[in-house]
Amino acid sequence: MPATVRYDEQYCPIARALDALGDRWTLLILRELVLGDQRFTDLEHHLPGIAPSLLTQRLRAMTEQGLIETKALPPPAARTVYAATRRGRDAVPVLRALARFGVPLLEAPSDQVVVRPSAAVNSMVAAYYDASRAEGIDERYLFRIDGQEITLSSVRGGGAPGHPPDVVIESSARVWVDLRQGRVSWRDAVDQGLLVVRGRRSCVRNLRRIFHLA
Repeated sequence: MPATVRYDEQYCPIARALDALGDRWTLLILRELVLGDQRFTDLEHHLPGIAPSLLTQRLRAMTEQGLIETKALPPPAARTVYAATRRGRDAVPVLRALARFGVPLLEAPSDQVVVRPSAAVNSMVAAYYDASRAEGIDERYLFRIDGQEITLSSVRGGGAPGHPPDVVIESSARVWVDLRQGRVSWRDAVDQGLLVVRGRRSCVRNLRRIFHLA
């Protein structure tokens, strides 16, 4: 395995950030853990192609850097999970910027490609969150995608818990890739039944403005 590249001779915050985040798989591990705590086997499943030994190495290094931590779940689970720390979550804007940069580079998914609901919502919707358009709005948006429920908020950080959804959207995961890449418009997706949207028109309008959904 080649030695890890470091940029110690460069006095630059970007270089220091790359020292922490630039190793292969590090950002993808963070991508998973900012969504929720996961076991080692969960990470293996969601990161196809990574060798167990390399995953172990990356998790150890990220723990030492303060990006992630381990938690022991109480009985009956009685197992250890990995979790993103506050410092690790500071990388969320980086992850979202990379998602926006990468969306135009994605090919249209073939029938064999599995688009995960979490990837559809976080990469195709949440990554486009616009705080300036969300100012003064306190709403929740529930996405029911291929049987999985994911909630986004107009409030940075999620807002107060227990808030009922103002908009509920049912769809497949694939439609969000098509919508974001311009193969289908919001109106056409609704007319064709690809998106089933329930909620007040003003709330739906807010959702589309805040997340730049044309």
